[in-house]
Amino acid sequence: MTATEKPRVRVPAYQVSDGGAASSESASLSTETPVSSNARAQAFSFGDPEPVTSMRDVIYEGIWLSPDEWYEPPVPMSILAKSYRATAHHGSALQVKRNILLRTFEPHELLGRRTFSALALDYLVFGNGYLEEVRGRLGKRLPFRHLGAKYMRRGGKRADRYWWVPNYLERTELPRGRVMHLLEPDIDQGIYGVPDYLGSLQSAWLNESATLFRRRYYLNGSHAGFVMYVSDPAHDQRDIDDLRQALKESKGVGNFKNLFMYSPNGKKDGVQIIPVSEVAAKDDFWNIKNITRDDQLAGHRIPPQLMGIIPQNTGGFGDVEKAARVFVANELEPLQATMREINEWAGEEIVRFDPYSLEGDGSPAT
Repeated sequence: MTATEKPRVRVPAYQVSDGGAASSESASLSTETPVSSNARAQAFSFGDPEPVTSMRDVIYEGIWLSPDEWYEPPVPMSILAKSYRATAHHGSALQVKRNILLRTFEPHELLGRRTFSALALDYLVFGNGYLEEVRGRLGKRLPFRHLGAKYMRRGGKRADRYWWVPNYLERTELPRGRVMHLLEPDIDQGIYGVPDYLGSLQSAWLNESATLFRRRYYLNGSHAGFVMYVSDPAHDQRDIDDLRQALKESKGVGNFKNLFMYSPNGKKDGVQIIPVSEVAAKDDFWNIKNITRDDQLAGHRIPPQLMGIIPQNTGGFGDVEKAARVFVANELEPLQATMREINEWAGEEIVRFDPYSLEGDGSPAT
């Protein structure tokens, strides 16, 4: 007796790249043939990987001579300008110093209150402050003009030439000997000043990023995305590819989109949506805000009492008047001494300050 041979059926291989439907033969077999047991699990992430450091993190670049004959600042002025209003604590710390200086300043006919306020804010934000001497037709001195530090450049063989560069197309060289440059000393070079809060900028940016993320989180309706877990064997490769493509196309800054999936003949719990809003979206927001706030206050050396910060402990921050006097003695008076350097350049005393005193207290701070 000869054994009866078993019938053999050749099943055409399924190809994903053809983009079309399977043949009628394979379609008919798919309803009768069980799903292959060698199906493998697939996992992929949403979004592109982020570098550990970005171009914005490159702070101190050093000075270099540009083709326009001036030196580029070691710290991009545009970054310092944007960071000024990045967080409430960073901007407020600079404004506190400016306001106390402005309160004790005595206006002069050559240097008014508004001009001094702009000069002091530039010095605190950029580490550089500029004034231009203005003379009339008969040679008489007129009130000094403030020059925005963000757009000033310095160059020349002896670094005695100054340009006003508001954009890439305009440039104006100012008359020699007419520009007063007040700068915060830097340990690496002496052409430009560098602000002393530079070490706290990373914390300021982290604080800003956390706030922006939370704003997008709430504007989206408290959705931080989800993880879609598919284990139903009823799905074929084309369904998985289509789903993956739909998820990839929904990515983007601030885009948290919901996805609807119809799965006929699927099993219970074959498709699960696992929200991560309670895990990843919070991102330890409270601790990030508090830690970065303390870093910024330390970078500016500002007592929290002067910043309007509400204490979290029952003991509070201590006496605000004592903190103000210590702050004035350690921070304000050295700033006043720096501002008085303008008098040496001007040849007369145009920068004068009154003793600092608290409201209702006639005695000056010691």
